[in-house]
Amino acid sequence: MTRPTTSSTPFPPPPGARAYALRTARGDFAVVDSPVAAGVEERGVALLLPGFTGSKEDFHHLHGPLAARGYRMVAVDGRGQNESEGPTDDESPYAREELARDVLAQAAALGTPLHLVGHSLGGQIARAAVLLDHSPFRSFTLMSSGPAEISQSQKLRVKLLHDALAVMTMPEVWEAIVAMGPPEEVGGPARGFGDPEQLRLRWLNHKPAQLLATGRQLCAEPDRVAELAAVPLPFHVLSGARDDTWPLPLLDEMAVRLRADRTVVPDAEHSPNLDRPLATAAGLADFWDRHPRRPG
Repeated sequence: MTRPTTSSTPFPPPPGARAYALRTARGDFAVVDSPVAAGVEERGVALLLPGFTGSKEDFHHLHGPLAARGYRMVAVDGRGQNESEGPTDDESPYAREELARDVLAQAAALGTPLHLVGHSLGGQIARAAVLLDHSPFRSFTLMSSGPAEISQSQKLRVKLLHDALAVMTMPEVWEAIVAMGPPEEVGGPARGFGDPEQLRLRWLNHKPAQLLATGRQLCAEPDRVAELAAVPLPFHVLSGARDDTWPLPLLDEMAVRLRADRTVVPDAEHSPNLDRPLATAAGLADFWDRHPRRPG
């Protein structure tokens, strides 16, 4: 197992967790790593991937309840996201397969079978990783992450962001985002864990090339559910009770096609990890408890 190196961060981790740079064969990735709660038997380790414009901090409120259920949790910033490095202008390192290979490198560095969780964009990157090599994983949870491209309304939001990045700097785009209204209405990069200054800093840390490349991927992602269904892993589709990015009927149908466990978190939308973290953590841990070992 690669030895972690501790790093300072303006994004303090939850109590008991550590923020550090995970060294892998494909470079360093910023992670927040929380151990199992004292006196609790370890039941497994989970790797969690954030969504488009998101970061590892979006899982902040899951660490405590999952630690109490016996799960070590490692939340990661992908290449070019927040505190993980990546090129500013070159989009080629953000190709879907490249990002998928990053996930496999992270799994190899952690050195243990993992429960894999991907939120939104992170779910589609995780899916690509599983299709390349499922062997590092015990299970795979798609959190608010659909079978193919995003909804038309969300495509328009991505296009607006791409158009802005073509003519404005990252600080200028942030000011435009803030001017659009309160975070709970604007969503996207304006919403997440942290105070307004932390959210601003997170946005400025993102690499424009990463946003441009992954935004295009979200708008053109093919349906790969049939390929995924052929992989011998337990699957789990978890979402809020409402989702504008992939409507619930699409997520329900995907779960049927995958023969997956299905969790719908009441009173939550596209980010149940932020809206209802306790219920979300319970849904994850209940699923993992049913699949304690890697499929044989």
